[in-house]
Amino acid sequence: MQRILVWDIPTRVFHWLLALSFAGAYLTAESERYRDIHVVLGYTLLGLIGFRLLWGFFGTRYAQFRSFLFSPGEIVAYLQSLFRGKPAHYVGHNPAGSMAIWLLLGLGILTGVTGVMLFQDIGGDALEELHEFASNAMLAIVVIHIAGVVVSSVLHHENLVRAMITGFKSAKPEQGIRRSYLWLGVIMLIAVVAFWVGYPATGLVTPGADVTYTEQHDD
Repeated sequence: MQRILVWDIPTRVFHWLLALSFAGAYLTAESERYRDIHVVLGYTLLGLIGFRLLWGFFGTRYAQFRSFLFSPGEIVAYLQSLFRGKPAHYVGHNPAGSMAIWLLLGLGILTGVTGVMLFQDIGGDALEELHEFASNAMLAIVVIHIAGVVVSSVLHHENLVRAMITGFKSAKPEQGIRRSYLWLGVIMLIAVVAFWVGYPATGLVTPGADVTYTEQHDD
């Protein structure tokens, strides 16, 4: 066993930017004052998921969807081993983690698309309730996912959070990936930061939103 590269840089950048975008969007959901931030982070979330869907086919070994396609039986068996305190070890995503990923991707798309529709005044109360349900369900999955990461880290004696930061885990040499794709991770960061800085020019946020808020609260 030795220290090997498991998570490429684009996967890590996606993971932490998605976490940041979702957290920020969720915390600003009820605030008219921070509506622009909520909208921009929502678009960012959708863009990140769009990238992840592509990277799931063209990315490195453990980023590809085929590396964490597990049957319901495999997921149940892993959860049973987890509850017994002796879970099977996986270099990449384990069955429980893969289930969380699929749910988060699906709920993220649903949350983002319904949010865009509501922002464009498409749909009514039913769509708004669906948007809120999807975002709350996504939060619940995130909490469960974090708990699972903590439990797995303790049982396997490996820091999974650190692994998603550094990209490295302990495994056999032949199980590692060869390339980190630093250039793509840098492009992702630049693209997201550029979008955050330049979003007023994109037309994705309604001009005058802050003025409307000010007028409503000055009366």
